[in-house]
Amino acid sequence: MHSVLGMLAIVAVAYAVSSSRQAVAWRTVGMAFAIQFVVGGIALFTAWGNRALSAAADVIGSLLSYSRAGIDFMFGQLAAYDGPIGFVFAVNVLPVVVFFSAFIAVLYHLGIMMWVVRILGGGLRRFLGTSHAESMSAAANIFVGQAEAPLVVKPFIPAMTRSELFAVMVGGLSTIAGSVMAGYVALGIPLEYLVTASFMAAPGGLMMAKLIEPETGAPVVPKAGDNATTPRYVNIIDAAASGALDGLRMAAAIAAMLIAFVALIALINGLLQYFGAFVGFEDITLELLLGYLLGPVAWLLGIPWADASTAGSLIGQKLILNEFVAYVAFSDVSDSLSPIAQAVVIFALCGFANLSSIAILLGGLGAIAPSRRDDISRLGVRALIAATLANLMSAALAGFFLSLPGAAG
Repeated sequence: MHSVLGMLAIVAVAYAVSSSRQAVAWRTVGMAFAIQFVVGGIALFTAWGNRALSAAADVIGSLLSYSRAGIDFMFGQLAAYDGPIGFVFAVNVLPVVVFFSAFIAVLYHLGIMMWVVRILGGGLRRFLGTSHAESMSAAANIFVGQAEAPLVVKPFIPAMTRSELFAVMVGGLSTIAGSVMAGYVALGIPLEYLVTASFMAAPGGLMMAKLIEPETGAPVVPKAGDNATTPRYVNIIDAAASGALDGLRMAAAIAAMLIAFVALIALINGLLQYFGAFVGFEDITLELLLGYLLGPVAWLLGIPWADASTAGSLIGQKLILNEFVAYVAFSDVSDSLSPIAQAVVIFALCGFANLSSIAILLGGLGAIAPSRRDDISRLGVRALIAATLANLMSAALAGFFLSLPGAAG
């Protein structure tokens, strides 16, 4: 139950770095936490919620399995798990991102995705009292990435208050894109936990955003003619093709980051071991240092102390490098972790909150609203802190519910 201490510590840190503590809207913060708590409780503790989540995960898993048709057609025996060269990451994981990106684009073209986003965004606005723009953006971030979600509220961004802009930034960093989620599933990450974490991240991101950057201005009020911006396609074929190309760019970016960051980790470890040998620390690695540094944080999330060092190392890799590198590392060590540690780590890693994402935010949001580039730059590090705290809060809640007697998750 030490995860309760973790929740209190997370709120305390957010309050400590708040730009205006006296302006914090505690009703909004409390309701956001309540939604995050209820979503986590239903999915992880109740039997019926767990069954519903498993059924939804089965449907999504079945959908993703159709990507095998394209993968097998393109790569043949090279894609076979039991083939002569075994599992190939670039062949079996990255193409799933391409397929799911095309599928999401088709849903946008048919109007299904925006219908869901409007329902969820409207619900958040009514329950939390947040503005139309920040609520819609938070809802969109459940399904699409930090570069695509702001397009839903593109007309409002230039006139947003500082707090609204911050909420949009935090929402992008605290969630993951549905297409990237497909890649994690291909790594063997349980889809049930990824789906739950994505839905918990929307209210969690708003909670931390309103704690750290409270509203002190007049939020944007939609006017007639200010419609949400969605991708425009000629027809369903154009939507699928455009989505596939977007997915290809995303897959190429993931491949490039993995090649670079895995190699850089190896370089850093080589240097640490070389110089460490002079002082009797031949086995020192970056993962070991991060584990020692963030192990106590992992323990506060509800992870047993025996697993805290490994979990802390993974959380550190996600923050310094990115979540895909961390999930790849997690898939290599998951069997050595207890079931509760595995679940909590999955929740903690489920978000784009890492140092390189600040540059992505500046490029994406800055291109949509060039007049706000200075504000985006100034808020970048604070948004990273808020999003990281939102992910850790989801993880602490997962640790809390899964430690209760009779937990269904």
